[in-house]
Amino acid sequence: MQYVKLGSTGLDVSRICLGCMTYGLPDRGAHEWTLDEEASRPLIRQALDAGINFFDTANVYSDGTSEEIVGKALRDFVSRDEIVLATKVNGRMRPGPNGAGLSRKAIMTEIDHSLARLGTDYVDLYQIHRFDPHTPVEETMEALHDVVKAGKVRYIGASSMYAWQFSKMQYTAERHGWTKFVSMQNHYNLLYREEEREMLPLCADQGVGVLPWSPLARGRLTRDWGTVTDRSANDNFGSRLYVDSDRVVVEAVTRVAHERGVPRAQVALAWLLHQDTVTAPIIGAARPQHLEDAVAAVELELTDKELEELERSYVPHPIIGH
Repeated sequence: MQYVKLGSTGLDVSRICLGCMTYGLPDRGAHEWTLDEEASRPLIRQALDAGINFFDTANVYSDGTSEEIVGKALRDFVSRDEIVLATKVNGRMRPGPNGAGLSRKAIMTEIDHSLARLGTDYVDLYQIHRFDPHTPVEETMEALHDVVKAGKVRYIGASSMYAWQFSKMQYTAERHGWTKFVSMQNHYNLLYREEEREMLPLCADQGVGVLPWSPLARGRLTRDWGTVTDRSANDNFGSRLYVDSDRVVVEAVTRVAHERGVPRAQVALAWLLHQDTVTAPIIGAARPQHLEDAVAAVELELTDKELEELERSYVPHPIIGH
């Protein structure tokens, strides 16, 4: 495994981050395809054995049970000081007023709930899951600064939003001397490259680490176009992300993978890892092979010709995922 700094910080993270939305009780939350604790633990153990030290979850995943399963497994398997643990806030956790969003009340409430579920005194990276247009930016950034100063959070990060929104939040923090975001977790893969227009150049200029979610395009980059899986059949959000014209890019991945004699997942992840702005793709793993391919991708060097082959058929998309 290789390790890099997260943005302009001194924090070392593995080039692969294990996304933990896959782990949670199937009868809780919105994802029927998640793995329960018994099925999740061997995969978390495998990730640690492979040198992955970076784990990402969210309060909203499987109604909080993802944090519970991941937190317990990590406590059992490894010293807290050896891992970088990330979670998120914004998604709705209960009905009624103040059950979601980025108000001071929501942030102060949800960080304590997340810490209790994770079984830890702090999280290394606390991320806002999306931009909250209903709360003043000043309120959100000051609250995030306060949870850092309280010792409950080491660093803060953001997730998918427009570049102007991210810039506004960073400027607000800088103006007041508050903690700034060190990372951006955004939608970026071979099928969706709209982030290259504004967000990625902004992150590069400002020294912000980039942690792409859905690096394999919900698995579409790993299988023949049109293949239906248990997850894709029930993934209402994912079904809106990609279009039929993306087939040509999937076919390019297939050609390069066939010529190199490696699985398609390795090629798609290797392409992301070749992008200078990318710190660590966030991969989901429901089977041991998923982790094996992710780790192997770190060492897979693509040629300039292969990179051009993968990129030339890209079809622009409307902005989605924010």
